[in-house]
Amino acid sequence: MNKITKTFLSLLVITLVLGLAFYPKIKKTFFSAETKEKGKEKGGPGGKGGKTAVIVTVVKSTRLDDMISSTGSILPNEEVEIRSEIAGRIIALNIKEGDVVAKGTVLLRINDDDLQARLRKLGFNKKLAEDNEARQKVLLQKEAISQREYDIAVNSVNTISADIEDLKAQILKTTLRAPFAGKIGFRYVSLGSYISPSTQIATLTNTNPAKIEFAIPAKYATQVRNGGTIEFTTENEEKNYIGRVYAIDPKIDPQTRTLQIRAQAPNPGNELVPGAFAKVNLILKTKGSAIMIPTEAVIPEAKGNKVYVVKNGKSISTKVTLGTRSDKTVEILDGLAIGDTLITNGIIQVKPDGEVEIKEVVK
Repeated sequence: MNKITKTFLSLLVITLVLGLAFYPKIKKTFFSAETKEKGKEKGGPGGKGGKTAVIVTVVKSTRLDDMISSTGSILPNEEVEIRSEIAGRIIALNIKEGDVVAKGTVLLRINDDDLQARLRKLGFNKKLAEDNEARQKVLLQKEAISQREYDIAVNSVNTISADIEDLKAQILKTTLRAPFAGKIGFRYVSLGSYISPSTQIATLTNTNPAKIEFAIPAKYATQVRNGGTIEFTTENEEKNYIGRVYAIDPKIDPQTRTLQIRAQAPNPGNELVPGAFAKVNLILKTKGSAIMIPTEAVIPEAKGNKVYVVKNGKSISTKVTLGTRSDKTVEILDGLAIGDTLITNGIIQVKPDGEVEIKEVVK
């Protein structure tokens, strides 16, 4: 074997050894570059043709009202503490906690034996007085007695009659009836308890309709009227309720500079619980229909505001003129039309005239 052949074989062996040693690294670099290049060709993340995923909503016309937001509380329509007008021992108790009772339902009776005995006694006295008055009348006609003596007999009859009426009124007070239809609350007495006018027996609450009490700033005092509409929600509830203003405080609170208002709302299912928090919107004036969009869809600029709409699969920048704002929406006076597809989410990644992919349509 000559020298040239030995040199060639040596170089070949060295090349094979080096190739085997650096093959993994060369393979990784080669395929990484190839994958990246394919991604660009197919419109992947590194390509110029990548589509941005967005969430959109279709612009529509909605009702726009001039309103004031406030907070308030739910109140019962009627509520009373059941107490007795007279003292005595309970001999009948018809109060079950949580029961719904009709107006006039007997709730309890107090022992009236002593009152009934006095009533019978007065009945006997009245009979005697009436007989005496009849005899005195005959004697007066015969001029056997004076007019004064006869008047005394008549007065005796009238006095006893008045005492009987008073006693009957006392007996009526021994029976307690529900003053209105409602639900019985907690009971604080038992059968056989001795009660007095200061003893709280139970509570009776009527919640249909429910009342909503809230306050508004004094500057709106001249704009609110009885019969005005309110929209409100309660804590942990997404349902909207409608109510009507029925009472306005005649004066402004000098401490808070607010005007107290009360409204009523139907509550047939007792969904509105007295004492609950209420978020209230008092509608002062209805402006009609308008285009309202989510505030997060608006992008402030140095010379105004803009939004992005989707047309032919691309994001188009559109300048808009804003109107009335609320906590979640803003009125669009110019720049959008009903039916436009407005981008509401994913705006940060959107570029003018960039291709977009609609991920979700929010109604």
